[in-house]
Amino acid sequence: MAAQRKASRYVVPVAVAGIAAATIGLVPALAASGDPDLPEITAQQLVEKIAASDTQTLSGTFKISTDLGLPAFDGLLGGLADGMASGAGEGSGPAGGTADPSAQLAKLVSGTHTLKIAADGPERQKLTLLDGKEQYSLIHDGDDVWAYDSRSNTVLHEKADAGAEKDGGRAPEKELPASPKELADEVLKAAGDTTSITVGGTANVAGRDAYRLVVEPKQQGSTVDSITIAVDAATGTPLKFTLDSTSGGKPVVDAGFTKVDFGKPAASEFDFTVPKGAKVTEGDQLEKELGEGRGDHGKAPEDLEKALGDFGLGGADANGPEVIGEGWTAIAVFDSGAPAPKTEEAPKEVQGFLDSLGDKVSGKFGSGTVFKTKIVNALMTDDGKVYVGAVTPQALVDAADAAK
Repeated sequence: MAAQRKASRYVVPVAVAGIAAATIGLVPALAASGDPDLPEITAQQLVEKIAASDTQTLSGTFKISTDLGLPAFDGLLGGLADGMASGAGEGSGPAGGTADPSAQLAKLVSGTHTLKIAADGPERQKLTLLDGKEQYSLIHDGDDVWAYDSRSNTVLHEKADAGAEKDGGRAPEKELPASPKELADEVLKAAGDTTSITVGGTANVAGRDAYRLVVEPKQQGSTVDSITIAVDAATGTPLKFTLDSTSGGKPVVDAGFTKVDFGKPAASEFDFTVPKGAKVTEGDQLEKELGEGRGDHGKAPEDLEKALGDFGLGGADANGPEVIGEGWTAIAVFDSGAPAPKTEEAPKEVQGFLDSLGDKVSGKFGSGTVFKTKIVNALMTDDGKVYVGAVTPQALVDAADAAK
């Protein structure tokens, strides 16, 4: 848990490795007429345009809305964030806020949020999460990474290369794809013969002319209806990312720029001065406090992990999960090594969450509970098996039956 809180893991560079278009199964299509009126382009050419884009500098504002279909999720996130703050000792403030990125960026998985972003190559990036009069900022400037929470007036500081040094010299992992380009890259890298990729007309995003790249599963049984990526016609930079579920309603993820400028941001944009009276915590100090200073509230993340099962992440199966199927209907299978926890035995802060998501199911495999979102569903059998995928609940039950 502590390693995931490294601030440098959350800093998102603008320049992302290109996508090899030859590995993507493309359906040739021409751009439909629309406003703006742009030259016709094939899906192959548009993907190549994305792969060739090399945007190093930009600044702008973008909005991200997330609807996973989790009725009790906001309350759960609030409780976990409070638990993290309470367990963070000097890294948190009296108002219940915290400079810990894991607590702050968890907010992005629910509701609507506005962010400001600036980038000047791989050495300087800044991301600010706006929340009314309050804000949370992550600033990468050369060797330093700063995280600042105005609500609690707390600062987290660490060296940008600390994660690489502790990880055998490799670059720090990025826990969240937080820009439309990175979201687009993740989808396109995973595309294959099971995927239809077409051009779905044109659009205007943040005052920029753009093509709409539409990604759809060819397989039946996936919870993903389509993914639409608005691609800047001039630079090839993705400007907006929309993920729709087969269940309909609001998009699961709708993230896009409302303002964007590809010019070089002023150097002062990345300057950071510790505000008067702010408490500064070094990254290593925060990890130590989180490991040694947990109170009762600080147990919430551990209790949640226990209640939901290990899901094979560093658990009994060190070689990783078994994967059934391929493409959009792939299902990961884990053996937790223990009977599934009963809802009534879960910590009180997650009981309502589990009850709102869980449906009892049975089949040849025996019985279990399906926990549902609009995209990812999980079947936990009573004997400790876990089936997870972006597939329908019935597909999970069928997979469990076939394993018997």
